[in-house]
Amino acid sequence: MKIENKTVNEENALNECGDVQAKDCVFDSVSPLWYGRSAELENCEITDNCKAPFWYAENITVSKTKIHGTKAMRECKYAVVKDCDIVSSEFGWFMDGVRMTDCQIKGDYFMLQAKNIAARRLDYKGKYFFQYANEAIVMDSKIDSVDAFWHCKNVTVENCVIIGERLGWFSKNLTFKNCTIIGTKPLCRCKNLHLEDCVMQNTDSAFYKSEVYAILREPIDSIKNPYKGIIRAPSVGEIVRDDKNAKAKVIIDPVLKRGANRD
Repeated sequence: MKIENKTVNEENALNECGDVQAKDCVFDSVSPLWYGRSAELENCEITDNCKAPFWYAENITVSKTKIHGTKAMRECKYAVVKDCDIVSSEFGWFMDGVRMTDCQIKGDYFMLQAKNIAARRLDYKGKYFFQYANEAIVMDSKIDSVDAFWHCKNVTVENCVIIGERLGWFSKNLTFKNCTIIGTKPLCRCKNLHLEDCVMQNTDSAFYKSEVYAILREPIDSIKNPYKGIIRAPSVGEIVRDDKNAKAKVIIDPVLKRGANRD
């Protein structure tokens, strides 16, 4: 089914349809594409009135589209979302197999409990980014979110800027590579946490009760009671150890500082 330059304003208009190709269309009704198969949308608009537009779909591609309906995607499999403007709370819950690139995103609880995700060049602002996510990689992105990556498993974050309080609590196998992390009380109660060539700014009480292996390229404000692992940094403003289980090593190494001669 091909539709072009149309306004779709009937509820459930294309539910359970297969091979839908929509271009330059406006979707202005509730739940227009539930249980869709092999749908493609290009240069379309999902209005504020279009709540829950894509649920339980499979093999869906959405590009160059404004997605402004709440709860826009849920329990979809094998979705590609690229070059989209997304304003949608509760976007992407329980998704499996997601590829996202070049998207501007506003909305809380983004990608809750989603899995098998590859995301690149996202600009996100909201709350509770990627909570309970599993098997994901996020690259070249800016994430402005409190409580991001809580309870996530097997997630890698590379070449990103992450701004917000309480990053990554209760995570397992969470890795940051060449990232800048800004915000208080980050990365607490984590298991098998890794940071490689990262910068941490305005981060008090970092790594509380965590198992952590970190190489930091700039000084960190404070570290509190890391349980296990090794943390290397050019300097640390404060190291708090008032828990007998806080046995991680903290190594001060000025050579790690960015711009220093590492030969």
